[in-house]
Amino acid sequence: MTVPRSYDAVIVGGGHNGLVAAAYLARAGRSVLVLERLPGTGGAAVSTRPFPGVDARLSRYSYLVSLLPRKIVRDLGLRFTVARRTISSYTPVERRGRATGLLVGGERTRESFAALTGSDAEYTAWRRFYARTGHVAQRVFPTLTEPLPTREALRARIDDDEAWRMLFEEPVGVAVEEHFADDLVRGVVLTDALIGTFADAHDPSLVQNRCFLYHVIGGGTGDWNVPVGGMGALTTALADAARAAGAEIRTGHEATRITTDGHHAEVAFRTADGEGAAGARYVLVGASPHTLAGLLGESAPPPAEGAQLKVNMLLTRLPRLRDRSVDPREAFAGTFHISEGYGQLAAAYREAAAGRLPGAPPSEIYCHSLSDPTILGPDLAARGHQTLTLFGLHTPARLFAADNDAARAALLKATLAELDTHLDEPLADCLATDAEGRPCIEAKTPLDLEREVGLPGGHIFHGDLAFPHATDTTGRWGVETTHANVLLCGAGAVRGGGVSGIPGHNAAMAVLGR
Repeated sequence: MTVPRSYDAVIVGGGHNGLVAAAYLARAGRSVLVLERLPGTGGAAVSTRPFPGVDARLSRYSYLVSLLPRKIVRDLGLRFTVARRTISSYTPVERRGRATGLLVGGERTRESFAALTGSDAEYTAWRRFYARTGHVAQRVFPTLTEPLPTREALRARIDDDEAWRMLFEEPVGVAVEEHFADDLVRGVVLTDALIGTFADAHDPSLVQNRCFLYHVIGGGTGDWNVPVGGMGALTTALADAARAAGAEIRTGHEATRITTDGHHAEVAFRTADGEGAAGARYVLVGASPHTLAGLLGESAPPPAEGAQLKVNMLLTRLPRLRDRSVDPREAFAGTFHISEGYGQLAAAYREAAAGRLPGAPPSEIYCHSLSDPTILGPDLAARGHQTLTLFGLHTPARLFAADNDAARAALLKATLAELDTHLDEPLADCLATDAEGRPCIEAKTPLDLEREVGLPGGHIFHGDLAFPHATDTTGRWGVETTHANVLLCGAGAVRGGGVSGIPGHNAAMAVLGR
């Protein structure tokens, strides 16, 4: 079954970045075909009902929004909004035999720092540190949808030698230890350098710095917001915008080969009914660099390795906390850090690097339904049900290679046990059950993510992130490949990673010559 025409652009992959590219190009009058392997669009940015017979639509893989520029939402006329979380984070800990914790956000932040640490010193350092990263965010975020600046131009734009040193030149662990003395505070800061990245605070490669940078510059503020209606609301809006502009979107179409002479390309694909091909002036690939290499028949880049556990849950109620000074609705409204002290993070990294599941797995949780109850059916919402999303750190794919199912079960058990140490009742007592009487909880390892949504090695960024400036090999927009008419528009592009749409925007701009 051959598509009987050639297109200005064929886009491989109907994830959010591919849809952004499709919408921009179609709105500019280009003929566009999107080929998506799965039965629906959205890739890893989807909402599903994972528990049989339960009316709760969860953001199954990716779950918060920070890096999506308002420019893209405006340009494409998207019907999509985000809700701001009232609390940034809560981190429980036991000190001097007493359950306590650090609450960041709202009017009690300063009081919470003082109660935890005994003075205002850490709070003052916190404000100073994040004022500096906030300055960087304001200067760097607008550049992400512009042609890549040189390293020197980006440094001049930031115009803060201290910020440049701590983010771009020295391991971020140096800055964390320089600014903060308290182990728990240090750990809370460091987590932004480790989400989706397996590294030590002092890794000389600075991969943790790159991760940290992308976590603190979103929107020019670093805020992480809740997608109203779930992550699927974004990708549905993008698909609608692309189709409305004239793009063709074909699901159940798996690209199998790309051939190109630099001027014209052909994309071969297969479906349940047979095989076909489509011609194109440009091919934009929203899949990973590893998938792109395979489609071109070229050598693959170094293997990627994800390092996270993703857990989705539905509760009948939020659990009570041992720290009675904090309401569970406050604690779970932001990011609830578990076993993420600075020393705990370092220990978990050492264990995983040695080939063992961490004994005290670090993780963080948030409750989408507190900020956006629309993801719950009316009956569940009325009865007080809540969702929890957990993201575990320092669990590289290699730890699951021998027996994925057994390692997943062991890690989930250990992770929930760490959470239970801070609760006044077992989490299991709060889990809802599905139509077949099973607890509403599911866990995904890196190997599960690779199998289900094609993330190489389960890496949520398709590979290690890059600093957002040009190098000798990046090209003008950071989406270019060795073939003039084949562009990378997925998370593996420079300035990729996360749910942002930025690589899709930038690939479209490269095609349009803007």
